Amino acid sequence: MSSLQINTLNDAQAKQAFEHCCAAPNWVAAMVKAMPFKSAQQLFECAKSIWDSLGESDYLAAFEGHPQIGDLSTLSKKYAATAQKAGHEQSGMSKANEAVLTKMITLNKEYLNKFGFIFIVCATGKTAEQMLELIEQRIHNTRSTELNIAAGEQAKITKIRLESLL
Repeated sequence: MSSLQINTLNDAQAKQAFEHCCAAPNWVAAMVKAMPFKSAQQLFECAKSIWDSLGESDYLAAFEGHPQIGDLSTLSKKYAATAQKAGHEQSGMSKANEAVLTKMITLNKEYLNKFGFIFIVCATGKTAEQMLELIEQRIHNTRSTELNIAAGEQAKITKIRLESLL
């Protein structure tokens, strides 16, 4: 779908397309309102600008649209809108050995308990071992630092998903 095709969608269709990219309702609404886009570059810049203008509650809403890294069983109805994309994005986890998966699931629980949101990483192109190393490093951050890192990772994920619409 080119950026011009995005512009041909009605509001309901555009809302659905943007929800597949990011689950934050305020981001989705602002993206629909910003239409039409003159180019793919303008679409990406607008998406980033809107994301950067949002706050913690919006970030948390976006994070809720993701399954936990390594817990592929959570790709269920809750994540129906993004399940196919998330499964592909997390393909590195599907090749992980049992020890890596077990450690990832344990650290995911610790991370969620510590920060109050799931571990967010742009998993595209990363191996299970790389994602495990990242969570091992990031679990020692403060909540504020980690929220900012996770928001940056969400922005990367959203851009990749927007690119898939083009």
